[in-house]
Amino acid sequence: MDKMRGNLIIYFEDPFWVGVFERISDGKLSVCKVTFGAEPKDYEVSDFVFRHFHELRFSPALEVELKQIADNPKRRQRNAAKQMQNTGIGTKSQQALQKQREEMKVERRLVSKEMREAEKQKQFDLKQQKKKEKHKGH
Repeated sequence: MDKMRGNLIIYFEDPFWVGVFERISDGKLSVCKVTFGAEPKDYEVSDFVFRHFHELRFSPALEVELKQIADNPKRRQRNAAKQMQNTGIGTKSQQALQKQREEMKVERRLVSKEMREAEKQKQFDLKQQKKKEKHKGH
């Protein structure tokens, strides 16, 4: 049976509050970063998750080792307290976010290059049309 696990870490990254969604499925980690702005309330976070989770653009998957988590309730409580003490996100998540940034950068470059070339072609066609119209007048 495939296991899927999700995690949301919210922290303050001056000047905004940022949420990092981590999704681990089939031993692969995908991450998405969301900027909240002002400090979000609990109900705002849950509302955001319910309404917009399917719209999030997760990073490409990275291989990650899953550790077996014990079901001991005291251990779970200690782990929860430890996670509350930690600030920021893990290195695997940072790597996934960096990979996503690089891919978006490449995609943005391609789109802007196509737009520039289309604009150049449009200008060239306009010049050619003006030349023909000038020439027709004689």
